[in-house]
Amino acid sequence: MARYIGNTNADREQMLKETGFENIDSLFKAVPDSVRLKADLNIPEALSEMELVKQMKTLSNKNINLDDYTCFLGAGAYDHYIPAVIDQLTLRQEFYTAYTPYQPEISQGTLQVIFEYQTMISELTGLPVVNASMYDGATAMTEAAIMACEATRRSEILIAGSVHPESRQVLDTYAQFRNITVRTLKYKDGQIDSEDLKSKLNKNTAGVIVQSPNFFGIIEDVAAVERIVHENKSLLIVSADPISLALLKSPGELGADIAVGDGQSLGNPLSFGGPYLGFMAVTEKLMRKMPGRIVGETTDKDGNRGFVLTLQTREQHIRREKATSNICSNQALNALTATIYLTLMGKEGLREVANLCLQKSHYTYNELINTGKFSPVFTKPFFKEFVVKSSEPVAELNSKLLKSSIIGGYDMGKEYPELKECWLIAVTEKRTKEDIDYLVRKAVE
Repeated sequence: MARYIGNTNADREQMLKETGFENIDSLFKAVPDSVRLKADLNIPEALSEMELVKQMKTLSNKNINLDDYTCFLGAGAYDHYIPAVIDQLTLRQEFYTAYTPYQPEISQGTLQVIFEYQTMISELTGLPVVNASMYDGATAMTEAAIMACEATRRSEILIAGSVHPESRQVLDTYAQFRNITVRTLKYKDGQIDSEDLKSKLNKNTAGVIVQSPNFFGIIEDVAAVERIVHENKSLLIVSADPISLALLKSPGELGADIAVGDGQSLGNPLSFGGPYLGFMAVTEKLMRKMPGRIVGETTDKDGNRGFVLTLQTREQHIRREKATSNICSNQALNALTATIYLTLMGKEGLREVANLCLQKSHYTYNELINTGKFSPVFTKPFFKEFVVKSSEPVAELNSKLLKSSIIGGYDMGKEYPELKECWLIAVTEKRTKEDIDYLVRKAVE
């Protein structure tokens, strides 16, 4: 947000003249006098710039921030390292003020960024077609479910109980207004229960949604799920952590029809929950069912490389009844951030980040178990998050850690009553051995 807007009195007079108004009051003549406020607003008087900055800093200091606290809380939003160059590039005005390519023929820079973003997400997910304009991982997953119903002409979605609870809530909200039935699958030792999946699959099942690594941090056996799902001629939707895809087989390699996820971990800050971006990749067969927009590469009449909007299935571009979705925000700045991050890291750098997450999380898990105060909950392999059972209430544990400038893990009992006093811990590449050892020491005091 701009801290200074240099409109002089002369500028205001010129604007009024150009718009045909005599004064500011005449701008509001269409508002009936009976509803116009006659007194001053009940708000504080204006402050000087120096006073305002000081007050805002005082207010912001009431927040717990990641500069002063060590974070072991994940559950869908992760404290990964963000290279300094990202801010330097994304804050350039040609990027920061660009909203959406409504005039695609003259928005070549914006279109190229989206094209490069699509290309990188395609390489990560192993699927050929990627769109832009997804709000976050939850809405991307929901749009994938809707797309599965449209493509198969079926109206039921099966979703693993190990999928992020908030994503399942978003899906439930959309489904009730689209006459889509959503049924939740049980989990067994932290993974989707294949027997429950087999028993619930039927001729009306459009798609099955599985998250890997899932909300428990566990890596799902996607290949086994894929065989069961495709035997029923349903579509397989996989929600994935993009960082994990540097080490694990991609959704495309495992037979997924649609891959979705949240791109927050790709250089986007936590920012109290947003804005983030969702990604979506599909097979060529589903390309024309995709919401959002797709940017393609072409050449102009002189043979120069150029970019165009190739598929635009939003209501702004085609007839409402033919639109795939009302998704309408571009999220281009977040996608640019992800693009810069992936470019900076490269294949080897991203693999190193993923490997550090894997190694450090397993070290943390073993150290916590060795204290005797925490016990294992699941035995399946995990990536950068894991669940342990605490011998003291999680709320009290987190409160105690906060006094030592540690943001503790997620209380699983909030969403899973059967996992009462279980603790979900996230460990990214930012956590040092000293950070981890300090967590363990303070957790047992």
